[in-house]
Amino acid sequence: MTDSTDGASGDDDPPDWDFTERDVAILEEVAANPGISSRELAGVLADEYGIEVSHVTVSETLRKMRERGVFRDAIVPNEDYYVFGLFEFKFDPSNFADEWRAAMAYIRDDPHTLLYFLSDGEYQWKSVMMFPTREAESKWIHEFYKAHGAVVSNLRNHVVHNVLKFRTDPEIFRSLREE
Repeated sequence: MTDSTDGASGDDDPPDWDFTERDVAILEEVAANPGISSRELAGVLADEYGIEVSHVTVSETLRKMRERGVFRDAIVPNEDYYVFGLFEFKFDPSNFADEWRAAMAYIRDDPHTLLYFLSDGEYQWKSVMMFPTREAESKWIHEFYKAHGAVVSNLRNHVVHNVLKFRTDPEIFRSLREE
């Protein structure tokens, strides 16, 4: 998370990384098995991709990718422990100029916020949030309106239930080979 006040979740520039075949294979395998060790990953690279590399090199590549923002690590709790909600925020333009930064930081920095993003349309800020109970979610909404109601004309929240997929498929990284 960044302290930037522009709403970005990282640097303004995209990661500077030229992907090799090895890099893409590493990303695929880590997405398939996030707990894989560097030593095991070096073995998979040799067996599955014909790429001979030491586990030290694998570890160093992963470290550099993290540092440059090629991917982010996140710990996401099992949905059985929390209730998830999709929140959509509609602005009151009369107070936007004076109030938006504080409201944005409130949502972005709140420990309940799992994912926060901007979108088009009438509801331009959206977040996926998690709470221990629906009562805690309701209390958060109440406190948010008390603190930032001047900038938000409406907050829609949707119950997220029956999460059917919550992971990155390794195949998504294959498109990086084509660039």
